[in-house]
Amino acid sequence: MISKEVAIPCGVVLATYVFIGLWNRRRRLPTPPGPSRGEIDVKALRNEPWVIFQKWSQKYGPVVSWSIFGKTTVVIHSAKAVWDLLESRSAIYSDRPVNWMGGEIAQRKLNVFSISSTNPRLKMYRRLMHGGLNPRVAKDYRPIQIEELHTFMKELERTPERFRQSIKRNACAIILKVAYGYPMGGYEDEFVRIIDAGFAATVELQAPGRFYVEFLPWLRFIPSWFPGAGFKRYGLQMRDELRLVDQKPFTWAQEQIATGNYIESFTSKQLQEDTPYIPDQEKEDIVRWVCAALYAGGADTTVSALTSFFYLMQAHPDVQKKAQQEIESVTSGHRLPTLDDYEALPYVRALIKEILRWGTVAPLGLPHCTTEDDIYEGYFIPKGSKVLANIWAIVHDSELYPDPFTFNPERHLGENPQPDPLKYIFGFGRRSCPGAHLAEMSLFLNMSNVLAAFDISKAKNEDGTVIEPPVEWTTGITRHIAPFPCDIKVRSAELLSTIS
Repeated sequence: MISKEVAIPCGVVLATYVFIGLWNRRRRLPTPPGPSRGEIDVKALRNEPWVIFQKWSQKYGPVVSWSIFGKTTVVIHSAKAVWDLLESRSAIYSDRPVNWMGGEIAQRKLNVFSISSTNPRLKMYRRLMHGGLNPRVAKDYRPIQIEELHTFMKELERTPERFRQSIKRNACAIILKVAYGYPMGGYEDEFVRIIDAGFAATVELQAPGRFYVEFLPWLRFIPSWFPGAGFKRYGLQMRDELRLVDQKPFTWAQEQIATGNYIESFTSKQLQEDTPYIPDQEKEDIVRWVCAALYAGGADTTVSALTSFFYLMQAHPDVQKKAQQEIESVTSGHRLPTLDDYEALPYVRALIKEILRWGTVAPLGLPHCTTEDDIYEGYFIPKGSKVLANIWAIVHDSELYPDPFTFNPERHLGENPQPDPLKYIFGFGRRSCPGAHLAEMSLFLNMSNVLAAFDISKAKNEDGTVIEPPVEWTTGITRHIAPFPCDIKVRSAELLSTIS
């Protein structure tokens, strides 16, 4: 019989040997295949990188990786790999990569979209957002959605040529009132200008290869006055501009609440409700960051989807007509559709899914980061890898969606519908969008009402020839279809007259 004095040391040695052997085996495994440094054109990646990544996946496979200055980037192009990694292994794939310009120099590392999964605040953020945006609570925001819908419809009737501005005003007005109880003014509202500037700054701060500090983090210690430290001065300037996004509307809401004369909102509810899971000394700061996330997330994504809706309706009159007929079959043509009609309008629901698939709003979503080494299908994914889901490539995968570049709502109907794109569009795992339900309901309400009251067709030149608008897109975290003309005419003055 072996004594304890011998067994314990032997066990420790054996365990250490096994651990080192497994660790070395992991390190000997290759990372997922991908382009060499010579194949990577960083400047080219600033314009529709999801298209370039998809081309790489056709050469290297559904999981592509490359390394620059010791930093590994992994891009996932298949639904299976996304589910295997970002969903099934979300415990180690839910972090965010460090962004030295945006997170450290511009001091945005605590915002909801960028905060590390290891920070205790993330759970507080998620719980707060779920409590304020879940389907049951979201019903409280219906009066706001309906009020702004009516404003939107009136603007379309009066100035149809300004439909893009009306779309933007509608999205911003809803989220500003939901988040802060703020009654938005016209197109040039101060808070809209602030968020537009914030979007532009964020895109610049996160542009691939834009700043060397992302590859050489020690550069962040260079004083801003030092020659060549223009990046540092720019980052500090963006810090001041981005602070306005979360501070200005939140301060306004606090001032209104203090008077007792305010519109109930996410801010007022959360500041006044008991939240034992949040330390009292942090509550105000946490609510401020969460409201800023609602503001930033809701002010741009639905704008992209609604703009694509107008483009697609003028390009596909048959689809438009079929959706209008379904709406009339439910409303008898004597009233405008409501959110209570959601289940009764399957074609309209399919239309929304197809718009979000075809015109993918956030093609790469937001980057994830691994908190541990991992092995996937024989490949080694190191701890600290930046992981991107190419959502655009997944929802344009011909194996999931045959003829993927054709707009066809029918693919989401019948006994064997194609995969629901909403599973991919709104993100993955612990980083999925908590406002997905509110966004979908806003889109349903706006699109169904526009279809009921208006006809959308292609614009014509002065000589009567039809204008065929090209499909062109902007590039950013979210993308938008480029400006295009279309003709919007009232199809039911009777329905519009019911709007108060």
